[in-house]
Amino acid sequence: MAITTADPRIRRRPGRAARTPYLLIAPAVTGMLGFLVYPMASVVYYSLQHYNVTKPWDNGFAGLDNFRRLLLEDPLFWQSLGFSLKWVGVEVVLQLLFGLALALIVNESFVGRGLSRALVFSPWAVSGVLTTGIWVLLYNPTTGVSRYLADLGIMQYGAAPLANPDTVFWAAVLAELWRGVPFFAILLLADLQSIPGELYEAASVDGASRRRRFFHITLPHLKDAIILSTLLRCVWEFNNVDLLYTLTGGGPAHATTTLPLYVAGKAVQSHDFGYGSALTTAAFLILTFFSIAYLRLSKFGAKT
Repeated sequence: MAITTADPRIRRRPGRAARTPYLLIAPAVTGMLGFLVYPMASVVYYSLQHYNVTKPWDNGFAGLDNFRRLLLEDPLFWQSLGFSLKWVGVEVVLQLLFGLALALIVNESFVGRGLSRALVFSPWAVSGVLTTGIWVLLYNPTTGVSRYLADLGIMQYGAAPLANPDTVFWAAVLAELWRGVPFFAILLLADLQSIPGELYEAASVDGASRRRRFFHITLPHLKDAIILSTLLRCVWEFNNVDLLYTLTGGGPAHATTTLPLYVAGKAVQSHDFGYGSALTTAAFLILTFFSIAYLRLSKFGAKT
């Protein structure tokens, strides 16, 4: 017997097919709700509470007291936020410039290019703690680089770059540059290889110099890659904890304390989870505002 379009089995299939995609993504959505949305909601909840495990008698609803405290009564919040912005600005700009230069170099054809690329990208595979171990040894005043610089008369014997407030910032910047530059080099090299060679050939025939080819062909094609990589790196550097914590501990005298380090000190060391949650919420709002403004002002994805 032939099955007509009026058969109820046919009518049920569209609804069942429409539900199938939602059933397939349900595990991923559930995981996101459990590991992303719930922790964020918990942080916002505790930011409105007085919650210090060492002072349980003071715990309770705080309203906006924690936010008033960080805005009006906590100079270390503003100091750590100012250092975070300085750290992000210096690191991202330098990493972008050196990463672009490395990407342009290893994009050229030369003997040993494969080995050169592996050496350039290798620091990105090293964790922050291991990176710290390497640079702590390099900055050791007795056996590190400073001793050899002192032999050349550039530095004084016994100089400790990580203990001096005048040098600790640039010492930390150099250590993070070593690890962060390959990130930009990897992303920009991948985009460089997608640029059609015919564009450069046509520009050369028209008499365009290397400088003009760079600014009129290379940079426009790298625009979206640069915007995306700098945004990601700004967020990661703002949240940098592992390298600075193990390299300087936020010192000396809070000279290298970023906002996430300050949050860790308040929440983990001082057990003031309510105020630590308020600091985390403030950091989240700052990053969200910056990300939206940066993408809009840079016109990410717009046709040039």
